[in-house]
Amino acid sequence: MDPRTAGLGQPAALRRHNLSSLLREVHVHGALSRSELASRTGLNRSTIGSLVAELASRRLVAERPPGDKAGPGRPSPLVAPLLDGPVVLAAEMATDSLAVAVVALGGTILHSARMARPRGMRSPDAEVTALGQLASGPLGALGGGQPVLAVAVAVPGLVRRDDGFVLLAPNLGWRNVPIADLVAAELALDVPVFVGNDADLATLAEHTRGAGVGQSDFLCLWGEAGIGAGIIAGGQQIGGSVGYAGEVGHMTVNPDGLPCHCGSRGCWETEAGEEALIRLAGGGPGGDARASVDQLLAAAAAGDPEALRAVTTVGHWLGIGIAGLVNVFNPGTIALGGLYARLFPFVRAIIVDEVAHRTIARPHDLVAIVRVSLGADAALVGAAELAFAPTIADPATVSRVGARRARPVAAMAALGGRAVEQSQGGELAAQRTA
Repeated sequence: MDPRTAGLGQPAALRRHNLSSLLREVHVHGALSRSELASRTGLNRSTIGSLVAELASRRLVAERPPGDKAGPGRPSPLVAPLLDGPVVLAAEMATDSLAVAVVALGGTILHSARMARPRGMRSPDAEVTALGQLASGPLGALGGGQPVLAVAVAVPGLVRRDDGFVLLAPNLGWRNVPIADLVAAELALDVPVFVGNDADLATLAEHTRGAGVGQSDFLCLWGEAGIGAGIIAGGQQIGGSVGYAGEVGHMTVNPDGLPCHCGSRGCWETEAGEEALIRLAGGGPGGDARASVDQLLAAAAAGDPEALRAVTTVGHWLGIGIAGLVNVFNPGTIALGGLYARLFPFVRAIIVDEVAHRTIARPHDLVAIVRVSLGADAALVGAAELAFAPTIADPATVSRVGARRARPVAAMAALGGRAVEQSQGGELAAQRTA
């Protein structure tokens, strides 16, 4: 028996599994021929045809003529995600901005908007109101026949996976905030609202569509006001017992260091975060942090000694922390995003040197340290993956054309309340509203 279908004795369960497998292939890899789908899923051509027809009836995929014919025989049509079909709304609440995007299957961003927000303590209610106002533009640009299946929000903090409750977001000044409930009330879309840690979701996006494609052991490190990591180990995304894994910015690296926003002292982000970089270059707290970093990097590129010292010091602490992560997780690739993608040309050699001197035998020879591929949209793309998870787990929750639409939360109930989106062998547990 094919291990992929073991335990699926009921015809309905088997068909649901096959629909999910086929839709996931098209969602992750884009347009594929029926023969390619048969090879990837292990299903025969007639079954593929039936599944494609059902997915098309739910406006999830469409067949289109192939490109240039490349060989003998009749070319097979391509099965592709339908860009004018159902969509999700992805959002990111970052330390200095809000962003929203309407995203189609296949990860295509159809409409998006981003706005700057002040750094520091911000009211959750005010942020959610601003998010709702920002979302009105992308949502208003949708065609009338494009239902929104779900909403997912990326937040820089500790997110409880079961109900989208933010326990702590120190760089926003938030404690114990029911973000999923607040967003659901503000948007009033009558669809599930999921919430995830921004680094975890950005890592999911990079693993699915960016620097981590094909990697079973992959780590993304994201830096702005704080430091967060997303970790793929053995093909699975590590979330921890309740979803708080990856808060590496709060590892203690210098017991005699400065106080951290989290209440501890000497955290990694106090030595290698954005505030540390600006402070080392002679700047003070407050002001436009992004503009300050831009000026600092321009000065470093011009050879300014003070700017170079600041960058070198941050690179040193960054390398120390990365070496520890290499020793613990032994990833094949570490991708740096956010602030660290901008610093990368200045600090790569320093990081490599620290990793070489601080890791056990040979892991430093086996890890590639690179920049992320998706840039500023990574967290939004990852949030979209989270929002699409229930639909991909059970495509039959999307109604056929002309029928009443089923809510995708039914797919989560079928999986015991936790929908799982697999990508390149990895998985991420979806959060749901209570």
